[in-house]
Amino acid sequence: MFDSVIYFVITIAILVFVHELGHFLAARICKMRTDAFAIGFGQRLIGWNQINGLTFGNLAKDFDLQGHTDYKICLLPLGGYVKISGMVDESFDTKFVDREPQPYEFRAKPTYQKLFVITAGVMMNLTLAILIFWGVNYYQPKTIMQTTKIGYIADSALAYQAGFRSYDRILSVNDTKVSDWESMLTNLLINNIGNDVNVIVERNNEKFNFVAPKDLLSQAAQDASFFTIGDLKPTINNVMKESPAELAGIDSGDVIIGINDQSIYNTGQVIKSISSSPNIDLNIMLVRESDTVNTIVNPGTEGKIGIYISDVYSGDVDFEEYGFGESLVKSVSNIGGYTVLTFKMLGNVIKGDVAFENSFGGPVKIAKFASESADAGIIPFLIFLAMLSLSLAIINILPFPVLDGGHFVIILIEGIFRREIPLKMKLAIQNFGFVILLMLMAYIIYTDIATL
Repeated sequence: MFDSVIYFVITIAILVFVHELGHFLAARICKMRTDAFAIGFGQRLIGWNQINGLTFGNLAKDFDLQGHTDYKICLLPLGGYVKISGMVDESFDTKFVDREPQPYEFRAKPTYQKLFVITAGVMMNLTLAILIFWGVNYYQPKTIMQTTKIGYIADSALAYQAGFRSYDRILSVNDTKVSDWESMLTNLLINNIGNDVNVIVERNNEKFNFVAPKDLLSQAAQDASFFTIGDLKPTINNVMKESPAELAGIDSGDVIIGINDQSIYNTGQVIKSISSSPNIDLNIMLVRESDTVNTIVNPGTEGKIGIYISDVYSGDVDFEEYGFGESLVKSVSNIGGYTVLTFKMLGNVIKGDVAFENSFGGPVKIAKFASESADAGIIPFLIFLAMLSLSLAIINILPFPVLDGGHFVIILIEGIFRREIPLKMKLAIQNFGFVILLMLMAYIIYTDIATL
């Protein structure tokens, strides 16, 4: 839980900082005064400005800083904002309306500058996503696992309910032949989302056909453990000194294939078997190079034998490498594909083909996925960060009050008709959007907790 909270704060802080930095820099380029640059909402915890220096808590006059910006961190780490002089935004500040527009105010600037400032946050999030994918594509060759064989599936698992069985080899998805793990997952969980999927598998050397229900597949799209890849070997990475495992002769590189005459196929089974057998002698069967070795290990009262173990894929692998320019093209392609998928997912939710809670996540799910991706390594975490940054850009550009897209529409209307929308109407729109957004956030958090 602590790790999840830490990674959630880190993730949100990076994304919010990048987004708000876009608004801030664009405003400065257009010579607009920025009163505040905030990470988080609500109570001011700590901040710095040229008038007061480093201070804790709220300022006596939060925005009366003689043109200087108050850089601050606030209590609720669920977003952030840049307060631009002369703009009706989430702060609902209207003190400026009683005076003539000043040259440094948002309302005094031409329409094209207003549109530039309001879209700059989205563009920064989009840029961050492109840069991350560009770097990942360039520095890490794409690994293509040449198998469609799935691993062990428990009877209670979601995949089992969908019709899959342990060690099925998936041959086709909705009449599309699949030959590698990525293409199989893409066709099964992404391309056909919102639809029942006809699957043909090879099971016990025979072809078997079934239909996987769309509701289960939509849940699977957010569950990394829906099913694991086949051809995995639970391989010991390291053995602690003077541990039960070392005393029993277990060594790094050994592969566990059986415990007490029960076949073992993944690390989950290993952990479960050992942790549930305190003070019980376990007969462990290992593969060491080309030999089979048996040994007896007692996990002691803690149910541990002192090993670090992970699943290692042992099947065929191909690698795709991209040059510097190719990596950029590939990253743009990645962004385009994920954007189309997001709007497709949104359309399926609106039509009722996919449950809302299976398509969108809030702070709880973000914390969970951030922690899991960080545990998997820096590359998975960066990819997760890029995906979330792209999602933030897409959501913010939607034409909904309070969001950047909502401000964009208002600015565009004012530019076309060459007159400002009445202040009361702007505030009513903002209030409506703010209330709906709060209700939506509350519902998302509720579904996050309910689906844990």
